Amino acid sequence: MAQQGERSEKVLIGGRKPVEELLRDKPGSVDVVNLKKGPQDLKCRRIVAACKELDIRYKFIDGTSMDRLFTGNHQGVVAQVAAMEYADLDTLFEKGKEAPLPLIVALDRVQDTGNVGAIARTMWCLGGAGLVVPQHEGAYLGSGALKASAGALTQLPVARAVNMARMLEQAVKAGYTVYGAHDCEGAWNAFDPKISLSLPAVLVLGNEEKGIRPGVAKQCDVSLAIPLARKFDSLNVAQAGAILIARFAGLPM
Repeated sequence: MAQQGERSEKVLIGGRKPVEELLRDKPGSVDVVNLKKGPQDLKCRRIVAACKELDIRYKFIDGTSMDRLFTGNHQGVVAQVAAMEYADLDTLFEKGKEAPLPLIVALDRVQDTGNVGAIARTMWCLGGAGLVVPQHEGAYLGSGALKASAGALTQLPVARAVNMARMLEQAVKAGYTVYGAHDCEGAWNAFDPKISLSLPAVLVLGNEEKGIRPGVAKQCDVSLAIPLARKFDSLNVAQAGAILIARFAGLPM
């Protein structure tokens, strides 16, 4: 049974059999599986085992919270589902080099669905390879993100990373240069015509308030800063992302 929350716009699938079928047929679309606290029967244990095998997050919540989450007959199991199916990370690294713009954008805990949608829209229009989002701490890619992306999220490959820093290590091994949008000491002026950017590349964009986490920043080969002509607090992450993506799109291919 499917249900869509009016406030959260999250797509929820309730019931043991529907969730089992979802894990079997479309595991890449599952964000998290919620299970009711208490004794678990064989089907629930199978669901937990499948989550462990597929590295899908699951959690136990009390009955009141479960009933509030899903008003239908949930049978003690409710899966939260993304509006699109996620891509395989290794495949994204491989196929990304063949994109018109061989650039992957990694979103380090970007929380706002509108920002994610706007970045996806920019990436799709400029030929970008895809996005990487964190498995546990990023924006929910439901109908709100789809709407903000004008449908780009259904076209652009999006992969999930359990650990962003480790994902960047994988990217380097796959032949990508990693750039971080990080205004820090030693950062390169993104507009300086003397600097040389290279492709294929991964561009890391950070959280709306805290930016890129230190552990993730350490994995960046180069930090890029956007110089501001007027005194201002900062650019929105989607705006900064669009500027930097366009900077990469201007490179000779």
